[in-house]
Amino acid sequence: MDLSATGEPVIVQEDTQVHVGIDIRPGTLTLTRNGKDFAVYHALVEFASVHGDPWVAQEAKFSAKGPDGKSVALTADLLNEACDGPRAGVPAAIWKVVALAATSAGDVGITYAAPNRA
Repeated sequence: MDLSATGEPVIVQEDTQVHVGIDIRPGTLTLTRNGKDFAVYHALVEFASVHGDPWVAQEAKFSAKGPDGKSVALTADLLNEACDGPRAGVPAAIWKVVALAATSAGDVGITYAAPNRA
């Protein structure tokens, strides 16, 4: 190989949003909407950092199979209306998915802690 290198490379995240996709083992997460159960097989979590503030999870999009076997997309908004904290009523299992996605995103500088739910 005719290459040489100097310096210490650093990843710079210029965009203030990062989308992290993770595959979910079938049968381990079921979301219910309007009385119908949906078996989740993939999640895409959107994280954001504004002006260097800590990363926060904004939204989780789920790919799931419905009772009829057809694929559907389900979205969970994770920030409250004022965008200054977590939305009330988000199931703990969804926050676990967010934590798993944050772990996967560690190499772009995302550090994440689940919100305190009083």
